Amino acid sequence: MNQENKNNKNQENNTQEVINLQNVWLVYNNINVLEDINLVIYQHEFLGIIGPNGGGKTTLLKVILGLIQPTKGEVNILGMNPKEGRKYIGYVPQYCLFDREFPISVWEVVLTGRLGQRKCCKAYSKEDKQKAQQALDIVGMIESKGKQIGKLSGGQQQRVFIARALVTEPKILLLDEPLASIDTPLQAGFYELLERLKEKMTIVLVTHDLSAVSIYVNKIACLNRRLFYHKSKEIRVEDLEATYHCPVDLIAHGIPHRVLKKH
Repeated sequence: MNQENKNNKNQENNTQEVINLQNVWLVYNNINVLEDINLVIYQHEFLGIIGPNGGGKTTLLKVILGLIQPTKGEVNILGMNPKEGRKYIGYVPQYCLFDREFPISVWEVVLTGRLGQRKCCKAYSKEDKQKAQQALDIVGMIESKGKQIGKLSGGQQQRVFIARALVTEPKILLLDEPLASIDTPLQAGFYELLERLKEKMTIVLVTHDLSAVSIYVNKIACLNRRLFYHKSKEIRVEDLEATYHCPVDLIAHGIPHRVLKKH
């Protein structure tokens, strides 16, 4: 295949819809948690979703996963309903709570991601182990596979949890505040990992880290019950103020970054 045909094929692939939400509402105890959400995400996009605590970001991911049924509206994952499409999604939740003294290794944690791929009470197959090996290699944790996960740093643990999500070879990766436990000096390497993964899958990242998402993601959406999204990585001041309900300063100096006024 010549380079022109390859570029045309890549462009065609990148126009494939993988997530489509149309007029999605979620009402709980007469409170609008999500209001008229319309969002289309395409193959190989890297979308960052920002917004205040309690604005519905985690809830939106759970709607995509089919863990929460919207009050009204339509959700399609790769042309399927969320419960059918869930098998194509890798998910890293905001909090992975576990006993740090529990004697489970990195290798064993990653293999648990294959539980849905095998029959009950069956041992892990050769393929399961190959996928776990590949996933650990992708996230740069293969040399730590024998270590107890509770003894790793926060950043290393997050890489392991991403590896666990990758062993199913997902087409979509959902990440809910994955940098909450990672020190700032290590965050650049984490985003570089996501940049590489973007070549293989669509990534949706929920975060409060405005400075980093403005550099690494392709597009940014703001969510506070309502979604402000213009299919771009540029954030309008009026959208930020509508999202955070306070005045916002945008600052650009050298490497683009954004700073919110204290509120």
